[in-house]
This record gives sequence, structure tokens and C-alpha cells, in this order.
Amino acid sequence: MLGMDDSIAVLVAGAERRLLEPEVRRDPESLGELLHDSFREIGKSGRLWTHDELIDVMTGSDAVELQSAVVTGEHVELVAPDLALLTYTLDANGERSRRSSLWRISGGRPRLVFHQGTPLGPGVA
Repeated sequence: MLGMDDSIAVLVAGAERRLLEPEVRRDPESLGELLHDSFREIGKSGRLWTHDELIDVMTGSDAVELQSAVVTGEHVELVAPDLALLTYTLDANGERSRRSSLWRISGGRPRLVFHQGTPLGPGVA
């Protein structure tokens, strides 16, 4: 994961891992601090989620809690002076997916602009 500006890689990977923490996922204020106002996500169903929609669903009564989320294969690439792309594999709730997140860094603070998770089929490494 490290190699470019190591501090940016550590900052972005840490912010992504915070999004996987149950106490952060349940708290609209904590999510709002990590999600950029223009945030968009393409979910595994293909649905496009906005900033407010995602916060509502993640903090609502039907929210799915991640159990034993394991992140592997993290790779961070600086794609512009203030944008970092993080890719990784997530094992959570009995499912594996490949994830990509685009983080905008301003004032030393990362905020998530875009995220997509794609389920991995059987036998895909």
C-alpha cells in the first residue's frame, strides 16, 4: 500500500477503515464528517446512492451491521494532488467484494467522494 506519499496512504486507508466501524456507521455526524457533500455510491444492486440517502439507510432501523470486516490487498494511488484512489478486498458477513473509493484530501482531512463495491463470485481471488 505504501510508496507514494506514505502519509496520504495511511490517512486514506484509516478513514476507509473508520467507515467499517459499527459505531461510525450508526452515527450520522461521524458519517457526515467522512463523506464529501457530493458523495455518490454505486451499490451492489447497481443503485446510485447520494450522500443523504446513504446516511439515512446506514443509520436507520433496517441498517445492516458488518460482522468481522476484514480488509486485504489495500492499494492507494494519488490520481491528482488532492485525490486518492483506494482499492481493496473486503470479507464481511460471509461475502467477498472488491471495493474502490475516491477520497478528496483538503487541509489534511480525507472525505469520501465516490465508492463502489462489486461482489466477487465463487473462485475469484
